[in-house]
Amino acid sequence: MLKLSEIFYSLQGESTFAGLPCLFVRLAGCNLECSYCDTGYARSEADGEAVAVAEVVARLLEYQIPLVEITGGEPLLQEAAPRLVRELLVRDFTVLIETNGSQNIDLIDSRAHIIIDVKTPGSGMSASFNLNNLKQLQPHHQLKFVLVDENDFFWSLDFIKQHLTGIKPKEIIFSPVTATFAPSRLAELMLENRVRVRLQLQLHTLLWPEADRGR
Repeated sequence: MLKLSEIFYSLQGESTFAGLPCLFVRLAGCNLECSYCDTGYARSEADGEAVAVAEVVARLLEYQIPLVEITGGEPLLQEAAPRLVRELLVRDFTVLIETNGSQNIDLIDSRAHIIIDVKTPGSGMSASFNLNNLKQLQPHHQLKFVLVDENDFFWSLDFIKQHLTGIKPKEIIFSPVTATFAPSRLAELMLENRVRVRLQLQLHTLLWPEADRGR
């Protein structure tokens, strides 16, 4: 069984798949308390609906949309999450799974596009990252750094230099918390420091700034 917060249809907004129509499976329950969390309603597993994996798959098939993202909360806290990924892959879905980096990713089918959120000091959760996950990275996996301020930017550069030498995920994404870190300033810093990463803004927050869920 899964503890499900919501299923919704929107545009993918926070990876190299940004802009594509996508189904989202948001699982309930998280082990972190990030300073900028915008999905507080999904933090408690107790608030989730108990749903069988087969039922979730059936609901998704009704949409006839081939791209699915499994997110949370923290989806890898749930034992049934790897099974959900497998069931979707065998039905020819392209599967994205976004994780906060604290949980071991080795149980997730490597064909899935795993997006690992490396928590920065500004999140308050930087000590939570499981460095062993870096050894599991495949070329189609992605790392995302959500940056609260300039300190997070330079911390992220140090992290990349220290931990990613010889490890080359296809994409590294820098995403600013726009309330505290102007995207234009991040762009300037990236150009000044010749950073070979992708700057990305949350597409759904630009399109639907007032929406607090289901987008």
